[in-house]
Amino acid sequence: MGRLYAVEIVYRGIFQKNLAKNISRAIVLAAHKEGKPGISFGRYGDSPERNGIPAKAFAIVATDDTTLEEGMAKYEPQEVDVSICVDDTLFKGVESWAWYGLQPINKLVKPNGTLIVTSLQDPETLANMAHAKDAPYKLAVVKGTASFSGLWVYKDDHSDVRILGAIARVLPELFSLESVQETIREDSNDELKATSAKRAYERLQTYTVKPGQGNQEKPYQFQMPKWTEMREGIAIPGIPVGEKITDPVDGKAGGFRAARNPTFKKWATRTMRPVVDFDKCIKCTLCWLACPDSVFDVTPEGFYDANMEACCGCGVCEAICPEPQCITMIEETHFHDNASQWEAWRKDHDGYEAWVKTTISGRPERSHGFRFRGQYEQQVPEMLTIARQG
Repeated sequence: MGRLYAVEIVYRGIFQKNLAKNISRAIVLAAHKEGKPGISFGRYGDSPERNGIPAKAFAIVATDDTTLEEGMAKYEPQEVDVSICVDDTLFKGVESWAWYGLQPINKLVKPNGTLIVTSLQDPETLANMAHAKDAPYKLAVVKGTASFSGLWVYKDDHSDVRILGAIARVLPELFSLESVQETIREDSNDELKATSAKRAYERLQTYTVKPGQGNQEKPYQFQMPKWTEMREGIAIPGIPVGEKITDPVDGKAGGFRAARNPTFKKWATRTMRPVVDFDKCIKCTLCWLACPDSVFDVTPEGFYDANMEACCGCGVCEAICPEPQCITMIEETHFHDNASQWEAWRKDHDGYEAWVKTTISGRPERSHGFRFRGQYEQQVPEMLTIARQG
């Protein structure tokens, strides 16, 4: 048997579908120029892609046809040479309807393999955000914000070709820079895009993530029952109603915290989360009423605490809140857990208010769930500037 190469692209469904498709297709075409057969395909299991829900595309390449057929028989690779993450907010782990539980972003990366990510964060910050692995792997950062070139209309920001140039650098045995540039020229008839791939190739640096480095938390998971373990008939257990909330300071119970689905954690889908300034809250109830996922818990004194285990980051609460800067959407990479903001506010009022002020100052534009039609198109020139300047 010959050598089998596998690459996965982790992306947000619909928003980045064209981006993932272009990358996986070009990988196979570039490898074919060097006599290696391959196949690219999307993977989102037994359910449809949804807006913003993590999804995957794969490219499998081999040194000969027989090895490729053997690799294709497994359908989805259990480990990959290169994993590509086109949105750094996915570094905390991803959950899709295509698998069960939370998958670390680096789960399939083989020992000493490479995880490529588009981000403006430094490698060490990203490495510590991802779940720890027992074996070392390399982290390569392609400078840039998350590309949403698959959203409705394709807007070209060179993210795909820059990632292709990075692959040529970290896995030269798959294909050379010359082969990927030739593929880009044939596909786009755009010399600037071929140049962007070369710039990414030349500038790319890798950071070695050591065994045990990263988030030490064990990703939540659950086991589906086997057919021999299922009960007779169809029975769907209901979710409990919920319960009162206990104040962490005075111990009084009140308000209401709804019970949530114990297995599907919506927070893995979000790119941003709401930050609530309780000092500004006028208790109008609008966030609680408008939230499509019933995220807000009612505290004993009548405030509304966004439950981060249930929040998908849609931003409806920020849009409907009548009080300026009471609810502000902030990029997910700024946070390290899903702890209650209200409990933090109760335990350390002044410290929490200082944190809110620091966190919302100079916040970036929302990365998905755009404020107005055409916002992404306006962001493309900035993305291209990053691509040219590094």
